[in-house]
Amino acid sequence: MRPRLSFSFPELALDGNLSPLLDRCSSPLFLRPLRRLHCLLLASALLHDPSLQVKLIRAYCACSDPFAARQVFDQSPHRNVVFFNVLLRGLVGHGRYLAAFRLFSSMAAHGVKPDHYTYPCVLAACSESKHLPGGAQIHAAISKLGLDSNLFVSNTLITMYARCRRLPAAELVFSAMPFKDAISFNSLIAGHAQAGDPARALQLCKSMAQTPAARPNDATLASVLSAVSSDVVFLRQLFDEMPERGLISYNAMIAAYANNSMAAEAVALYMEMEREVEPDEITFVSLLPACGDLSALDLGRRIHDEVERRSFRPNLFLENALVDMYAKCGDLPSARRVFEGMENRDVASWTAMISGYGMHGEGREAIAMFESMIMAGVRPDNIAFVAVLSACSHAGLVQEGKLYFSAMADRFRLSPTVEHLTCMVDLLGRAGKVDEGHELVKKMAVQPDERIWGALLSACRLHGNLTVGMEAADNVFKLAPAQSGYYVLASNMYARAGRWSGVAAVRAAMRQRGVKKSPGCSNVEIGGRVHMFLMGDREHDKAKEIYAELAVMAGRMKEAGYAVETEAALHDVEEEDKEGHLAVHSEKLAMAFALISTPPGTTIRVTKNLRVCVDCHTAAKFISKLTMREIILRDIHRFHRFKDGSCSCRDYW
Repeated sequence: MRPRLSFSFPELALDGNLSPLLDRCSSPLFLRPLRRLHCLLLASALLHDPSLQVKLIRAYCACSDPFAARQVFDQSPHRNVVFFNVLLRGLVGHGRYLAAFRLFSSMAAHGVKPDHYTYPCVLAACSESKHLPGGAQIHAAISKLGLDSNLFVSNTLITMYARCRRLPAAELVFSAMPFKDAISFNSLIAGHAQAGDPARALQLCKSMAQTPAARPNDATLASVLSAVSSDVVFLRQLFDEMPERGLISYNAMIAAYANNSMAAEAVALYMEMEREVEPDEITFVSLLPACGDLSALDLGRRIHDEVERRSFRPNLFLENALVDMYAKCGDLPSARRVFEGMENRDVASWTAMISGYGMHGEGREAIAMFESMIMAGVRPDNIAFVAVLSACSHAGLVQEGKLYFSAMADRFRLSPTVEHLTCMVDLLGRAGKVDEGHELVKKMAVQPDERIWGALLSACRLHGNLTVGMEAADNVFKLAPAQSGYYVLASNMYARAGRWSGVAAVRAAMRQRGVKKSPGCSNVEIGGRVHMFLMGDREHDKAKEIYAELAVMAGRMKEAGYAVETEAALHDVEEEDKEGHLAVHSEKLAMAFALISTPPGTTIRVTKNLRVCVDCHTAAKFISKLTMREIILRDIHRFHRFKDGSCSCRDYW
């Protein structure tokens, strides 16, 4: 319910005390008190005062009643330029552009000349309504009067031409200005950003940064972000050069990091933001995916607490982001609780849960969620089908996957895309049906891309099918010659078969094409801070303790029967050298650091940017049993939950 507002009016006296009351009427909540005040003014004869009439017009506009404002205007005998300007601003503010144009046209009949406040109001109407001819006529009138040198007028002209997609005209106004402020630059930058000209937008930003009276601000960064969202380095430079950073600029920069897979940078900037600006819902919607990417569960929970404390729910986008964050951090119960507590759910809400169950290998739960979505009357889209097909693949549910793939076209009239076909090839390949997957690739209506051939190559690596694997490798190298992951898959396939000449040929091709293997990187969150490790990393300030813990664990694991899976090293070298490579994989370093940094019994959560290797998978089983810890390891494809020497994937990965 809206709060009931009222004024307590003393006996009226001709002392001007009603003027502050009119000033207080600044939102629709005050409309009823304003009408009462209007009646009192009429009864007291005070309304003959022109200043009170102007205030009453302004108040009615602020209270969303432009019709009453126009009545006061029409009844006044004092209609000078101030009256016209106040009503014009009110009409434009309420989107009544035609009424504003007519009012402006009537000024001459009343013997009133427009001034430098009038023209920006009418230009704003032209800008919002994209009325270029009217804007051009007003520009001509402004030039005749010599008002085009006025900063306020010129800025409005730039905005009008930019919104009407007449950027050359906007540039002419801009270049003729003797003095430019931040609004001048921002208006032109926004125009070029919306027109898809990032080069000019960036050029203007650099000029702006060198103009003392027009330093970049929140609006600048927001405009540039829409044009050059991938140029994060420049955006950060612009952000750092801003004299004052507000909520909008922080949100824009965090979103830029998050959208460019720079989750760690997004989180680090948020930590800085907390010391300067209070975040809002937009901040959290951008930041929560970054928390999910890093498995920064502690920070995600802290954001969730803040969302509840500030009553930001219900908010569909924010709640979907929370569900997705918890699922990606391996906390499915919390994801489900947020999901169940939502007042409204869309297909993205359901898909986040389906995908979460699928990544954890809980294919049956994912299917049950998919069926519940349909029962709830929510129509699955292409992304939802990708989620359920992927869940079937991770759980080995071949028949179920085939049924859903058929249902796409038969029941829901959706044409399978490359993503769905990739899921099907992966589903068949994981289950050992490599030849069936190969037949699907040859018969599919769309042209197979590198993802489809890559899924087939992965299956050939897993099941040792060199014949099909060589064909898949040839195709994937042609389609994606610079992606190192496919070379690693092919090298792995040859290595498992003992074909070291094939391994050498793949590595030679990588060197010839300048392709370098993507370094494995693992993250672990300790004490609210995300720690990152590379293979053989010794840069961490606790490197000595980490390697000491690794040595202790290696000894305990060997006593318990652990044997190094040397095939995971993919090198035709001595066994001892292979063991040395494997012993310092990034996920092992992350687990060792978590062991020395958390109390006994604490769950360890590690995220890796690549597929976890066979040896690290085996080692995690032993570590979970020997330390009586639950280890949740998320790689690029799925979650592995290690407990008491077993993995939730049941070695189907």
